[in-house]
Amino acid sequence: MIIGVGLDIMEIKRINKVWSKFGDRFIKRLLTPREQEYWRWRGSRIETLAGFWAAKEAVAKALGTGFVGFGFADIYISHDPSGRPVATLSGGAEALASQLGITHIWISISHSLNYAVATAIAERRTN
Repeated sequence: MIIGVGLDIMEIKRINKVWSKFGDRFIKRLLTPREQEYWRWRGSRIETLAGFWAAKEAVAKALGTGFVGFGFADIYISHDPSGRPVATLSGGAEALASQLGITHIWISISHSLNYAVATAIAERRTN
């Protein structure tokens, strides 16, 4: 059963502007240490950074609250062996998902030259 759906679109030049202004401070606020490693492995590409932003925003929206009671670091975006993005929750985001009975969050991330977009679907599996 679908509990929530989130969608976010981010202009890549906007993320570039914030990154240029705040540098590592912005990176450390947005990305977990493992996400930072992945981002650097991908060549520190701005479109990858914008994809992380959009994915985390979409997950927060799918949880129904936005970033209330948790932060960016409570949503970890990784990839399975086939390259599919995976959202793992911790802290306040995990507590909220548990309270709502959410058992899985499906995400999709894409980008073009100018925009990154992500969709998240929060699901409660019923037996």
